[in-house]
Amino acid sequence: MRDAAKDDAHKTPHLIEDRIIHAALSGRIAPGERLGEKELSEIFGVSRTLVREAMMRLQARGIVEVSARRGWFVVEPSVREAQNTIDARRALEVGMLVTLGRVDAAAIRALRAHVHAEQQAIAGGDRAERSYLLGHFHVCLAETLGNPVLAALLQDLTTRTVLIAALYQSSHDAHESCREHDEIIDALERGDTQGAARLMDTHLRHVEKALNYRSASNRLDHLKAALQATPR
Repeated sequence: MRDAAKDDAHKTPHLIEDRIIHAALSGRIAPGERLGEKELSEIFGVSRTLVREAMMRLQARGIVEVSARRGWFVVEPSVREAQNTIDARRALEVGMLVTLGRVDAAAIRALRAHVHAEQQAIAGGDRAERSYLLGHFHVCLAETLGNPVLAALLQDLTTRTVLIAALYQSSHDAHESCREHDEIIDALERGDTQGAARLMDTHLRHVEKALNYRSASNRLDHLKAALQATPR
């Protein structure tokens, strides 16, 4: 019984990590949201020490930050930081596809199933599930192609990208991303890994462009609203 308790204590910080990352990827917790140790300890039924351990691991992964005044909170990346993250993803994902051999039928089926789930979430208007699946496609791709190290790296990089995409991504962007995922799978099924790499590069450039456009539009809208307000 004592060993089982130790195992549970060891797993708990990882469980808290996984839950927070899933919630961030799905947009259920927003950039800048505070994550209080007391509240999390009550939610998970564990000590604040275990919560703090999980938060420190998430901080090392670039998912949360801590400040003396606010405590722990979800990172609120700037567009520039998102661009840097996408650059890192491009190096990893395009490189992975360029060096890839033939992809077997089972891997293609798994990727098709993931894209089908994306399509269902988009059609059903489930914004949270849509955000999670669109971001997790890239992790799923690395896992399916047999590279767990890249999958772990992409989990963190993708989460950071999704945190800012949650602020700016439109329904049109989601449809485009899903379609581009499908085209990447088509290229892999044909054995055209070079083509898949080019499509991934284009896809990530579209994601980056959408973030830039949304950011500029939102700042302009905010400025217009502020300056056009009628003085009292």
